[in-house]
Amino acid sequence: PRCTLPLSSVDSSGSRFAPLVVLELASDTKEEAIAWLLSRIRDWQQNGGAELLVEQLGPGIGVEEKENPNMFLVGASMQRLLCGAEDLGLFKECTDGSMRAFTFASKHNFKDFKDGFLSMAECQYVIKHELDTLRAKEETNVPGYSHAKLYPGKSIIRRLLSKGILIQMFPLHENEELKRLSFSWYKKVKVSLQPLDDIRHYYGEGQALYFGFLEYFTFALVPMALIGVPYYLFDWEDYDKYVVFAVFNLIWCTVILELWKRRSASLAYYWGTLCRKKAFEEPRPGFHGVLGHNPVTGRAEPIYPTSKRHLRVYLVSLPFVLLCLYLSLYIMMIYFQMEGWALSIYDENPTFWTHILLFIPSIIYAVVIEAMNLIYRYAAEFLTEWENHRLESSYQNHLVLKVLVFNFFNCFASLFYIAFVMQDMELLRQSLATLLITSQILNQFMEAFLPYWLQRRRNKKMIRKIQKRRLYEEKELPLVEQVRLEADMSTYLGTFDDYLELFLLFGYVSLFSCVFPLAAVLVVLNNITEVYSDAFKMCRVFKRPFADPAANIGVWQLAFEAMSVIAVVTNCALIGMSPQVRSYFPESETQLILCTVAAEHVLLGFKFILTFLIQDVPKHIQDKLARLEFESLEALKKKVKSDSKFV
Repeated sequence: PRCTLPLSSVDSSGSRFAPLVVLELASDTKEEAIAWLLSRIRDWQQNGGAELLVEQLGPGIGVEEKENPNMFLVGASMQRLLCGAEDLGLFKECTDGSMRAFTFASKHNFKDFKDGFLSMAECQYVIKHELDTLRAKEETNVPGYSHAKLYPGKSIIRRLLSKGILIQMFPLHENEELKRLSFSWYKKVKVSLQPLDDIRHYYGEGQALYFGFLEYFTFALVPMALIGVPYYLFDWEDYDKYVVFAVFNLIWCTVILELWKRRSASLAYYWGTLCRKKAFEEPRPGFHGVLGHNPVTGRAEPIYPTSKRHLRVYLVSLPFVLLCLYLSLYIMMIYFQMEGWALSIYDENPTFWTHILLFIPSIIYAVVIEAMNLIYRYAAEFLTEWENHRLESSYQNHLVLKVLVFNFFNCFASLFYIAFVMQDMELLRQSLATLLITSQILNQFMEAFLPYWLQRRRNKKMIRKIQKRRLYEEKELPLVEQVRLEADMSTYLGTFDDYLELFLLFGYVSLFSCVFPLAAVLVVLNNITEVYSDAFKMCRVFKRPFADPAANIGVWQLAFEAMSVIAVVTNCALIGMSPQVRSYFPESETQLILCTVAAEHVLLGFKFILTFLIQDVPKHIQDKLARLEFESLEALKKKVKSDSKFV
């Protein structure tokens, strides 16, 4: 028998089903295209359909002309969701405490098998997967749209998105659960850990891992902050005494990343994503090319020559990135000219106001850096899209590489120049403090205040419209208005910018905090406010994102590890430049350089040995994974033997 989820709505025909996902088509979508899409969504799986429930959203309060009538609620029966969970290979906890891939046939072997067995995030992820894998059969184009070509095996949803027929697809918020999460997450100021399991249950593993990493990074900074405060108070003007702090920095940045791997593996195991097989990647919606044949899937799909993509990458994208780096270097030199001008004014007339003037060039430069990062980000996205990558993972890797290279150079080039060319530790400390504080203020404004203010304006318009018609008598919005309100909310673009911000903060701390010990303190304070602002944005400002069943933080782990290697080299160079170390080599600069390089190589070797010694996955989880693999092999052997008896 088919069952439904607790959350329900009533459609015009009186039937009940759970609205989980919203599809919004263009307001001028042709009727034949809508009828065809709905029939494909409702059709049985045996006939190539998605076998989902879908109904058109009713009219809002006092229908206005600008309201889009082509909004549809999509849901599914519990049995259909469970079958979809099996197809996706979702891991759930068994009655014996182990994590295993869910199968519908053995559903009663799983812990707490009942209506709440699948979280709403998992249900919405299942529906998204079923819609994404809805494929064309014999259709040559979307009905009514001769330019929207189709061929057997082509993803219908991806084609509708790429042609602008489908505007957006998003999961609905669950108001009661969202209220409970908001209260335990950000509505009360408390000194405690974040509710990561609740975040994972509502938003999925990808979001939970980000907030888990943010929390871990904040706690990992506490030792640096505790050492930095007395260091700042007692040795502030003595720049020669940063050697001990630099040595501690070297060990810290290596150990915390290795321990995070273990923490990440533990979370991923208990959330069921560590041992889950990666799904086969489909071509991106924006990927285009000449129709060909995929030898792996046997389906027809666009083919684009790899050689053409390489030409675009190396002959266009790479020169553009180099040009941007040159522009960043040019602006950096202008900044140093401004610093020299401000310093000359202060030397001529040392007053309070001319002392304040010393900080103005750094503040202006910090604002320019943030503006350049933002402009470059749009350019990088355009170029990466133009490169026409087939897979989303390839697209993301190329985008991350472009953005990381420019952001690293743009944010840290001036600090490297001051430290190793000018060798002015006082100016280095001043520039680092100004860049760090200014960037944090700008990020909080751009990421928290501005989106909140814009969303608040949208919400007020909706509520005024409802109150005007005297139908807004309860605190809860009617379902129709709730859906339309969420449709107008900003779209959450993923954790890219959040990880990028943490990457740059990690760089400020690990590279040069030995000359500005309060850097770790400032980053801790920033991260605490970041937890609350990010939580608020997720719950109140953005549409609910689809769950991302991630097992780790992906390419960002490599980015942080690369930064830690650079930190080893940087801190070794700073130690070699210190007067204490130079006093041991009063006559030979060459010996000093050779000893510094030798020490740097020894520390890098120690870092890699430490990486080898600290296991990425805890031993007890390795044993559980090995047992699961053993049982899978034994089950496969039994199946082969039983099949051979019938041959």
